[in-house]
Formats: sequence, structure tokens, C-alpha cells
Amino acid sequence: MPKVSPELLSILRCPVTGSALEQDGEELVSTAAADSGEKVRYAIQDGIPLLLPPELLAAAQSAAQPD
Repeated sequence: MPKVSPELLSILRCPVTGSALEQDGEELVSTAAADSGEKVRYAIQDGIPLLLPPELLAAAQSAAQPD
């Protein structure tokens, strides 16, 4: 499981809520709930947090796939 360094976690913020992030397994999770009432989760890929809001991440991933 890739670990995000404590130094990096101390400066990262959720782009949706502006709250701090905590690592939960292979994801970072916002410490505050979004407007939906749920905390926002971000994947960590190859040790790099993907801090795109979920709807933008889905759009980016589908655009990257060949037709």
C-alpha cells in the first residue's frame, strides 16, 4: 500500500471541501463532508494522490481510453 508522507498530507486540502485529508488504505479522504453529506475520497495511484473531484476523474479516465 502506497503511503503519502505526513509532510505532504499536512499541506494537502480537499479541492471540494477545503478540508484536510487523511489516508485510508489506498485512498485519501476529506475530513469534512461535501454538500452531498458524504466525505470525498481520492485514489492514490503509483504513490501520487489524484485530487480531481470524482466527476472530473471519471471524465478524464473515459477521455483517456482509446475509442
